[in-house]
Amino acid sequence: MAPHATDLTPVYEDSADISSTKQKSAAAALEAISDAVDSVNQLRGAISSPQRSHCDTPIDAPPGFTPARDVETFRQYHHACERVKHFYAEQHAKQTVAYNLKARAHFHSASRVRPEMTIWQAIEKLDTLVDDSDPDTELSQAQHLLQSAEAIRKDGKPRWMQLTGLLHDLGKLMFLLPGCSSGQWDVVGDTFPVGCKFDELCIFPDKFEANPDSKHEVYSTKYGIYEPRCGMDDLMMSWGHDEFLYLVLRDQSTLPREALAMIRYHSFYPWHKEGAYREFMAEGDEELLTAVRSFNPYDLYSKGDEVPNVEKLKPYYLELIDEFFPNKVIKW
Repeated sequence: MAPHATDLTPVYEDSADISSTKQKSAAAALEAISDAVDSVNQLRGAISSPQRSHCDTPIDAPPGFTPARDVETFRQYHHACERVKHFYAEQHAKQTVAYNLKARAHFHSASRVRPEMTIWQAIEKLDTLVDDSDPDTELSQAQHLLQSAEAIRKDGKPRWMQLTGLLHDLGKLMFLLPGCSSGQWDVVGDTFPVGCKFDELCIFPDKFEANPDSKHEVYSTKYGIYEPRCGMDDLMMSWGHDEFLYLVLRDQSTLPREALAMIRYHSFYPWHKEGAYREFMAEGDEELLTAVRSFNPYDLYSKGDEVPNVEKLKPYYLELIDEFFPNKVIKW
């Protein structure tokens, strides 16, 4: 298990004095990196779902849609590659146990001011992250989330999975909240456990050489601070929008465990795509892995040029939100 973090006091820059122009520019840069990372994951190949009948629309039934475009046209890999390499060099160097303990201590701190807003207000706030320089789409974040949700809905998947499609990127709000992030490197990108050896199946594994934990007497070992088959829930995942949203929703929604896994692990490509870190899986984790793999195509490949009609779809999703969120106002 991870060391206790309550006695650690994080030090963050106060972002309250950042001008709206600078914040918009930083947000656009964040989305550019996020899109570039997604393009690499698209080029690494789609997740193969078990071939099952659509008659009962199980969550692992193959998606009923095909990508709107050839995945290789979503940004050019060779143009994005250097930017992605620079991003992962910073991310891999800075995602340490110490930093992750600080981030969680800050998140759970009683002194942290937690903005309160509904899910739909959060979606509208996330729209400020739209990137005007993105060549793949001119859609807002709300429209991207609706594309994912609508693709799941059209395939007849469970209502909780439809809602998960709508929610899955809301963790990017951490970039707009004071003290919840230190840059792009702890918001987006592939995720991985900290506190144990960085697996060679992580993207750009050589970039971990700059991380001091890679030479730590405990953290650099295969199991590190964990035990074999401890269960995926016990891993301390690298800090980012997946983990942030997971922590927000875990105690404030009635979403099932599979939905929370889709949110927490949708960027955990070393696990759900490459097969790494399976030594930590316990009973019940295979179901979580199936859930995450089933969700992945709706995240990566639902992006297209058809613009969702937000106002037309809003009543349906407001009802869906109310079904799984007993408290209408969420503490972020």
